[in-house]
Amino acid sequence: MVESKGTEIKQTEKQKMLAGQPYKAWDDELLAERMRAKSVCHQFNLAEPTQLDARMDHLRGLLDIQHCAHIEPNFFCDYGYNIHIGKQFYANHNLTILDVCSVSIGDNVMFGPHVMISTATHPIDPIARQTTEYGAPIQIGNNVWLGGNVSVLPGVTIGDNCVIGAGSVVNKSIPANCVAAGNPCKVIKPINVA
Repeated sequence: MVESKGTEIKQTEKQKMLAGQPYKAWDDELLAERMRAKSVCHQFNLAEPTQLDARMDHLRGLLDIQHCAHIEPNFFCDYGYNIHIGKQFYANHNLTILDVCSVSIGDNVMFGPHVMISTATHPIDPIARQTTEYGAPIQIGNNVWLGGNVSVLPGVTIGDNCVIGAGSVVNKSIPANCVAAGNPCKVIKPINVA
């Protein structure tokens, strides 16, 4: 935090962003961090496709990746440092993660192609929307499978062992051990876990 006049303490735009408060996205520090992430994603996306480990090495300094994670190109993110990926993760082509807040992905998770995870959102008020945005964290449990073209929106938690059907828009949290699908995404049936 930066001290201002008197005893008042002023938060940086990055601190506001990470706390889920309205912030100015074009702040110099945030812009530089986004440009770094976009540069790393660009290198990853253009890397030799047959050199799997070397290609993933591009993302290891950007994302918090555990053992045996594999992401197919293309991959895009805002900052990278807010993305925490567990063991045995697989993402098919064209994964986009807008990580203005924390995105926590458990172990043994699979994403189909064209999945979009967005912690970022904007004010409904058109005047506020011109200068600020904000976000809410997303948590995806263990043993989850997101089908192709699934969108997960700010503030959502998806419980362990869930399957989210292709094309779903997940705008509310989904409890553990179920199949859910649709727009908006709704629970269809339970999964009996042995």
